[in-house]
Amino acid sequence: MSLPLQEIKAIQAAITSDRIYTYEDYSRLPEGAPYQLIGGNLVLTPAPTTYHQIISMKLGTKMAGYVMEKDLGLVLFAPIDVYFENTETYQPDIIFIAKERLSIIEKEKIKGSPDLVIEILSPGTGYYDLKKKFKIYENHGVKEYWIVDPEDCSVEIYAVQEGKFILRHKAEKKGSVDSKVVTGFKIDVENFF
Repeated sequence: MSLPLQEIKAIQAAITSDRIYTYEDYSRLPEGAPYQLIGGNLVLTPAPTTYHQIISMKLGTKMAGYVMEKDLGLVLFAPIDVYFENTETYQPDIIFIAKERLSIIEKEKIKGSPDLVIEILSPGTGYYDLKKKFKIYENHGVKEYWIVDPEDCSVEIYAVQEGKFILRHKAEKKGSVDSKVVTGFKIDVENFF
């Protein structure tokens, strides 16, 4: 459900830059409000482009089908709230939660780190995906982080090594990428760009 523009403008007008917002504030937003809680700021995240959504659908359904077939856990898609700490609640494009960790799924949100996060870069949120979210994902135990860039048709896969994300693999325009977290999952880059 999306909110009418008038309601979004009213929310935006009420947000002040001199205040740190918390999950409690965030949870009072109406359902469908296009915001994420990043660094204590309510950040407006407009609807993604159709190309962004096509990439998400192709990559996500392929991964979800594989995960269901192998009974490995659950793949979920944005918008879904993932709570990391009181000032950090994001809506990653695609997440994977391993079967043995499904207890982090609550009625209102995911409380804790997914095992794998995929962010598809958008002009309005790319900075956050590459900087702020990258650090939070790293510090809160996301095991694998995929950054998908529609502009240059590339995928970077970061894996945790000694508590830090290390670039494990990069593919641009061609080739395949695989996951160490979703064991056995592999996909050709040209299949989702």
